[in-house]
Amino acid sequence: MGKPRLYVASEEEITSGAITDVYFARTKKILEAKGLDRVRVRMEVHISDLPKGYEWAVYAGLEEALKILEGKPLDVYSIPEGTLVKSNTPVMLIEGFYADMCLFETAVLGVLRHATSIATKASRVKKLARDRRVVFFGLRALHPAIAPSVDRAAYIGGVDAVSGDFSRRYLGVTPVGTMPHALIVVFEDNVAAWKAFDEVIEPEVPRIMLVDTFNDERVETLQAIEALGSRLYGVRLDTPRSRRGSMREIVEEIRWTLKALNYPEIKIVVSGGVGEKSIVELRDIVDMFGVGTSIAFPPPVDISMDIVEVDRGGRWVPIAKRGKMPGAKRVFKCDVLDYEVALWSEEPARCSEDILVKWLENGRLVRDYPNSSEIRSYVLSQLSRVPEPQAL
Repeated sequence: MGKPRLYVASEEEITSGAITDVYFARTKKILEAKGLDRVRVRMEVHISDLPKGYEWAVYAGLEEALKILEGKPLDVYSIPEGTLVKSNTPVMLIEGFYADMCLFETAVLGVLRHATSIATKASRVKKLARDRRVVFFGLRALHPAIAPSVDRAAYIGGVDAVSGDFSRRYLGVTPVGTMPHALIVVFEDNVAAWKAFDEVIEPEVPRIMLVDTFNDERVETLQAIEALGSRLYGVRLDTPRSRRGSMREIVEEIRWTLKALNYPEIKIVVSGGVGEKSIVELRDIVDMFGVGTSIAFPPPVDISMDIVEVDRGGRWVPIAKRGKMPGAKRVFKCDVLDYEVALWSEEPARCSEDILVKWLENGRLVRDYPNSSEIRSYVLSQLSRVPEPQAL
C-alpha cells in the first residue's frame, strides 16, 4: 500500500527544467540529435489577451521567472514588474540558444500568467475599494505550496495586507487576520472567545471581533462592545448569504446602531464571498474588506512566448509563426498605459523611456531587484492615474 505524499515540485526541480511539458523535453532531445542545439534565437513574451471587460493587466511574476532562468547562458530583458500593460504588449525578451531555454518555457509562463492574473484582480479590487482597506484572505482556496507566491502577487497588486503567517519571512510585511468561527464554536460562547483573544494575543493586534456566529449580528456587536469596551477596534461580518437577505441592510443597521450609541469609531469589516460588485455596493459604509476566492481564482490573463528572431551567420533575421509579429521589439513608455513598441533597431517616434531593460546577462543578475513593498507602491502610483474599472 502506498503512502500519502504532497504533490509539490522542489525549487531544484523547477530551476533545473524538470518541471516542463514533455514536448519541450522531446524538442531538446531532437535538437541535440540533429545538431541544432546551437541555434541562437530571441524569444518574446507578451500579453496576448485580457479577460473580457478588462482594459489592462498588472505584469507580475518577474522575480520568480528570473530565479528560474538565473545561471543559464541566457540574456533576459523585461519591463518592470508591476507595470500596467494593455493586450499585445511585449513584456520580456530572452536571448540565447533555444536548446538552453526550451525546458523552462512551461515554468516561466506558469509563474508569469498566474502572478499576473492574481495581481491584476487584486489591483481591480483595490481600485474599486477606493480608500477602504482590502485584505487578501484567499489562501484556503489554493494549494499550500504556492501560498507565498500568491500572497506576494496579491500584495504587489495593491491589497493593503495579506493573511499568510509566513508573510514576514517571505515578503517582509505583517500578516493581518481576525479569528475563525471555529475558535468561537470551540468555546461554545462568543463572549468567552473574544475575551480569550483579548487576553492572549499581543496588544498591537487590532481587536476585530467576528460577530455572526450564534446570534444576530447587531446583538453580537453590542456584546462585543460590552466585553471589550474601548479596546474593540472593529467587528467582522462573514455572512455573504445572510438568512435575512441583504448584506447592505445588515451593515446599515449595525452602522446606525454604532452611531446611535456613540461608537462611530468602531470599524466594520466584511468578508466571505466578496467580489467587485459587492465592494462597489458596500464601499460607502464598510471600512475594510476581506477578499479571498475572487482574487485567488481570477479570470486568466493570457501570456505567450514565441521565437521572433533567429541568428543566421551573426545576423538577426525576423521570423515567427503565423499570427505573430516577427522581429525583436523594444518598449518605450510615454505615460501609464501609453507605450510605443518599436523594432529592436528602431528609434521611437513618440516615447523616450526604454523600459524593456536587461536583467540577466549570460544568466547573471545585472541590477538590484526591488522588494515587494516597492513594487506595490509602483502599482498604486499607476492605479491612481487610470479610470476606475467597471465592476464585473
